[in-house]
Amino acid sequence: MSTIKKLLFVLLGLVITSLGIKILSNSLLTFGGTAGIATILTYVTNISWGVLFFIVNLPFFFISIQELGKWFTISSLLSITGISFIREGLDLWIPAFDINIILATVIAGLLIGFGVTFVLNNGSSLGGIHILGLYIDKKFGLNRGIVLFVCDSLIILFAVAIVGWYKGLLSIFCIFIASTIIGRYKKSPIKEMERDQEEHYLRQNVH
Repeated sequence: MSTIKKLLFVLLGLVITSLGIKILSNSLLTFGGTAGIATILTYVTNISWGVLFFIVNLPFFFISIQELGKWFTISSLLSITGISFIREGLDLWIPAFDINIILATVIAGLLIGFGVTFVLNNGSSLGGIHILGLYIDKKFGLNRGIVLFVCDSLIILFAVAIVGWYKGLLSIFCIFIASTIIGRYKKSPIKEMERDQEEHYLRQNVH
C-alpha cells in the first residue's frame, strides 16, 4: 500500500476516533487507556484534553522506540499530536448536543473501534495502551483486542468514582464494542512495515 494512501487512512481514523471521543464526553461518559486517563484528569485540572492526552502518552514511547521500531514510534507520535489537535478542534466546530446515552455508547464504540483500526492497520497507533497491546501481540501472540479490553476496563474502575456506576458500566460496554472491532479486523502494522521495507529494498536493487 502506498505511503500516501496509508497516511489518508490514518487521518481518517484520527477524525473518526476523535468524533467518537467527542460523543462520549458530550454524554459525560469516558473511555479507557490514555484517552480515559486524560478525560479523568480534565475533571481535576484546568488543562485541556488534548494537552493531557499528549503528556500521558509520552512514557509509552520508550517501549515503542525500543521494541516496535523508530518509524512506528515517529508515526505514532504524529498520530498522538494529530488527534490532540483534531479533538480540540471538534469542541470548537461542533456544539454540545443531546443524544440518548445508550445510543451514544453504541455509536461512540463503533466510531472508536473502526477509527483505531484504521490507525493501527496502517502502521501507526494512538499511543499508550495501544502500543502496549501491539507489543504484547508481537511478543506473545496475545490478541491485542483482549489486551485493550482488560486494561481499559481496569482504568474505567478508577473513573467510576467520578462518573458513577451506571455511566461507568456504559463506558465499559463502549470499550467492549471498540475492542471487539479492533481485535476482529486487526492486522500487524509491524509486519506491514517490514514487508514495505523489503519491497522498497528489492525495488532499489533490481536496477
